[in-house]
Amino acid sequence: MNKVVIDQYAVIGNPIKHSKSPIIHAMFAQQTNDLMCYDAIFSSLDGFVDRVKEFQQQGGKGLNITVPFKEQAWELADELSDYAQSSGAVNTFMFNQDGSIYGANTDGIGLVRDLKERYQIDLTHKRVLLLGAGGAAKGVMQPLLEAGIKALVIANRTEQRAETLATNFVNCAKELGCEIRGGSYNDLRGQKPFDLIINATAASLQGIMPPMPASCLYDKSACYDLMYGGQPTAFESWCKNNGAALVMNGLGMLVEQAAESYSIWRGRLPETKPVLENLLVSW
Repeated sequence: MNKVVIDQYAVIGNPIKHSKSPIIHAMFAQQTNDLMCYDAIFSSLDGFVDRVKEFQQQGGKGLNITVPFKEQAWELADELSDYAQSSGAVNTFMFNQDGSIYGANTDGIGLVRDLKERYQIDLTHKRVLLLGAGGAAKGVMQPLLEAGIKALVIANRTEQRAETLATNFVNCAKELGCEIRGGSYNDLRGQKPFDLIINATAASLQGIMPPMPASCLYDKSACYDLMYGGQPTAFESWCKNNGAALVMNGLGMLVEQAAESYSIWRGRLPETKPVLENLLVSW
């Protein structure tokens, strides 16, 4: 009697209990009739590499990587997708039969797809503010630039990190006709308001609002938190209270980037709309 093989996948992070990824991928597998299992793995801050290797040695086929390990994942990968290479951050591992690790970044694809398809936001010629300069911010940079935005300002508590991130993408931005610069939160005072503000910091996990001045908003501003929760994040609440036209969280992006990861692993792109609708009903 042939033994049924169930392929193993997981998401790894710290914290990880909040993750909806196991539910999402279970729905994808049901939709595509794939035999697979998807778990959540907690890793200590200094144990990421060991946990990845352990999962790989146990026969794991692929991993999603979340906060705060996306930059470590980039260093661990043997081969990188174009978006991963440019961003310096990886959110998807695929383990090859020869033991090598392919690293991709699907975050930016997920964000842009959610903005365009779910919210019908035209990003062309928009002024965008990106809060944060870590792995999450790096992952969305190139797809945002390719979407045709007019200007991208990166603000971070450590000014140098924001400036470095902007410098890393300055050639790409120039080729695509986008002005780009990085600086501190204090540099935002006195600037023109932004059409789209994206919170790519981990502050929402601690219930903290990044120190962004209200002058960044106007009555047509859209605000997007890459994080998500059962209740509005501190960023979502602040933006709504300060007059943003549209406030969004990262649940749709999570589903879209997960679908892109799934297509890397399984060779087909699952439908995201019914999965997102299911999540919203059961939230």
